[in-house]
Amino acid sequence: MTRATRVRALLALVAVALSLYVAATVPVRLGLDLRGGTQIVLETRSTPSAPADAEATARTVEVLRGRVDALGVAEPAIAQSGDHRIIVELPGVEEPAQAAAVLGRTAQLTFHAVLGTAGDASAPQSGEPAERVLADESGQSLRLRTASLTGGDVTGAHARFDQDTGAGWTVDVDFKGEGRDKWARLTGEAACRPAGEPARRVAIVLDDKVISSPQVDPSVACGTGITGGSTRITGTFDDGEARELALLISGGALPVPVETVEQRTVGPTLGAAAVTAAVWAAGIGTVLTSLFVIGVYRLVGALAVVALACYGLVSYAALAALGATLTLPGLAGFVLAIGMAVDANVLVFERAREEYAARRRTSLRSALTAGYRNAFSAVADTNVTTLIAAALLFFLGSGPVRGFGVTLGIGVLASMLSALVITRVLADLAVARPSVRRRPQLSGIAGIGAVRGWITRRDPDLMRRPRRWLAVSAAVFVLAGSGVLVRGADLGVEFTGGRLVEYATDRPVDADRARDVLAGAGFPRAVVQTSGEDRLSVRTPELTEAEEDRVTEAIGDLGGRADKLRDESVGPGIGEELRRGAVIALVVALAAQLVYLAARFRWTFGAAAVVAMAHDVVVLVGVFAWLGRPVDGVFVAALLTVIGYSVNDSVVVFDRVRELARRDRKRPFARVANAAILQTVPRTVNTGMGAAFILAALAVLGEGSLADFALALLIGLAVGTWSSVFTAAPLAVELHRRGRAPVAARRAVAG
Repeated sequence: MTRATRVRALLALVAVALSLYVAATVPVRLGLDLRGGTQIVLETRSTPSAPADAEATARTVEVLRGRVDALGVAEPAIAQSGDHRIIVELPGVEEPAQAAAVLGRTAQLTFHAVLGTAGDASAPQSGEPAERVLADESGQSLRLRTASLTGGDVTGAHARFDQDTGAGWTVDVDFKGEGRDKWARLTGEAACRPAGEPARRVAIVLDDKVISSPQVDPSVACGTGITGGSTRITGTFDDGEARELALLISGGALPVPVETVEQRTVGPTLGAAAVTAAVWAAGIGTVLTSLFVIGVYRLVGALAVVALACYGLVSYAALAALGATLTLPGLAGFVLAIGMAVDANVLVFERAREEYAARRRTSLRSALTAGYRNAFSAVADTNVTTLIAAALLFFLGSGPVRGFGVTLGIGVLASMLSALVITRVLADLAVARPSVRRRPQLSGIAGIGAVRGWITRRDPDLMRRPRRWLAVSAAVFVLAGSGVLVRGADLGVEFTGGRLVEYATDRPVDADRARDVLAGAGFPRAVVQTSGEDRLSVRTPELTEAEEDRVTEAIGDLGGRADKLRDESVGPGIGEELRRGAVIALVVALAAQLVYLAARFRWTFGAAAVVAMAHDVVVLVGVFAWLGRPVDGVFVAALLTVIGYSVNDSVVVFDRVRELARRDRKRPFARVANAAILQTVPRTVNTGMGAAFILAALAVLGEGSLADFALALLIGLAVGTWSSVFTAAPLAVELHRRGRAPVAARRAVAG
């Protein structure tokens, strides 16, 4: 064993051991779409007296944290996002209306002396004008003096059921510091008024609404008031109202008003189904991928499967150690990265096969070493471009899309560790064994493989007429892209704003019938889609809770029952913002890939790869438009991943073009490009098959957004493979010819 192998072995052992420890001791935090619950996005609003800046938003977070904790939700999460956004996650909360109402209440609590009723000429004239006129619990208008106490004077409140006096549910309020003396003065002044007069009352006001205005008890002495620093609010409260009032009083007032701009609710049944589908997809896809890799690469393929298991362990441990939240798209990204992890191994094994076939007397170990050395450039470039896509998902995306970016980035780094360290250590040790040296065919790198054998026998000249391939690509581009013009992209609710509710029904519901029923119920703009036999989703403009109940009732009448699996509400402002952000993400992704490829290769290669990526984007969006599938945040994540796939294939081809061009500078560029394509086809086919097994399992076993995600990536995988060979390469040939023509003309003139 060489010194380099011992170092790699030590690094692999440390990584696996540390990952085992983290996986066993640190659980991964599941997102709400996997365990059920509600996510509410609040946005702070400025007032004339209080601007909604970052500091005000931070103070608002602290007040809301107290309210969330008092709601009794297990493992809630609240975090500031930017200067004006606050994201609240409430696991297990499936009816978010009450929670949203509690969180959104300004909760400005004040205590007032009552001057009298409106229009009462006999009311005492204290020389102080009435601050406002508000209706009490019975609807009588009261003239109120400027507030004597505010919520800042309150130290806490709690709800209790008073059985002794028959008052029912009440709220006990405790004052602090100077608030105790203020309360005594306020009640002492009211106690000086005759019993029965309005001025003997004290008004307790919450957000400009009188919640209680009791008369001061006759036992309270004039001028002394109620001492002890506490009072009791009585009224016609039920238990929920009393607890909510105590919660608002204890939590304090919000520094600035907030508005709910986005709300998502997913039932635990959908979350459990999503986890089960992803686990089954991971299991079946991984088994099929493993069998395929072992069948193609034999011994080194089996060792790559072992390294693949280590990759999964390292990825899981990294998610847990970073405290990342595993969402549904993130889980899909984790499963998808299993297929991507095969890519680096395939690149190395194919280069090792080439080395062994070219030098018959070389040893297996030398061929493997050469394979790692020759493939490193392509492995590095493909992983860097994927990391660029993952970074864009994280910085430009939001919510689950950012989670997908995190898992994708972790998966890329873990796959490099798996292929370049763990697989290499195992393969180096295996091919050095005497039994393998005596029978090199068992290694998996001593043969050229079925795909390379077919290419060697046929030796097709694909780049003889590059314009024909460009014409075919243009036709596919126009045919698919016309779907956007003819049918239009079905933008999800997060991009358009509105309400999306997904139901489970007892019996199948026809989508057209549901549209007619909802139109008759007053919702003519409702968009109805079915998913499976008992799943149905309804998308409408913004709905009130009462209107949403009418929609649920209408669907329940058609389907026997209507259990809500998912409920999303997005305001028009944030929808426009997300739509703009998605476009910016796509543009930045294309520009970033162009800059990287131009720096690593030449501008013609970068331009050709970017045109191929733009081709893939339009084709994928167009196909989804023709199929009527939703274009939402999860689709954007898939689209950016397809960009990474596309540029990966192009990078592998162009990396080989650069290598062959350096060897023979006099060889025509078209012949060089053709040779590069033929030499990299085995890698393209084998890597594509590895990813296809995973994606097919997700598409078949998954439901809803998970199935759409897998479908988008399957389409993108096929289109990306085509465009890297029959769009990017032919375009690079044409650009090279056009670039060479002016040079030849200048030389002829000079001659």
